[in-house]
Amino acid sequence: MPVRPALAAALGAAALLCAAAVPAGADPAETVTVDPTGSIAADGTVTLSGTYRCLSGTGPVLVSSSVSQSDPRVKHGIGGSAARCDGAEHRWQNSGKVSLETLKAGAAHVQATLLEMRPAGIALMPVFHAIDDLDIALVNR
Repeated sequence: MPVRPALAAALGAAALLCAAAVPAGADPAETVTVDPTGSIAADGTVTLSGTYRCLSGTGPVLVSSSVSQSDPRVKHGIGGSAARCDGAEHRWQNSGKVSLETLKAGAAHVQATLLEMRPAGIALMPVFHAIDDLDIALVNR
């Protein structure tokens, strides 16, 4: 697996495993949003999108996303994309393939996370910049 998709997958998994809210010290100017509509293709590819804004990062910053449908405890990671932390608002879009038995067109819940993997000694420490949760509609494409 190439390094960039592996890093995106690892950061997405870290975001899914961490149930913490955005730290109290997070800058309110840093945001991530989810668009109210996502898509699901005939092959099970889910595409989610939205916007983000971050000010700076000392490590790689990614926008990760997950979706759940019938059981809110079961979240499916839908990719991760690199974020540019320059203070401007940017668009993000993540895609990932799931089983068609798992997700279908209709109501769904999405969580998007703006996550930095900050160097901390010889390890990387996940630092949350922003999180958004939104009920959306998954539509067939």
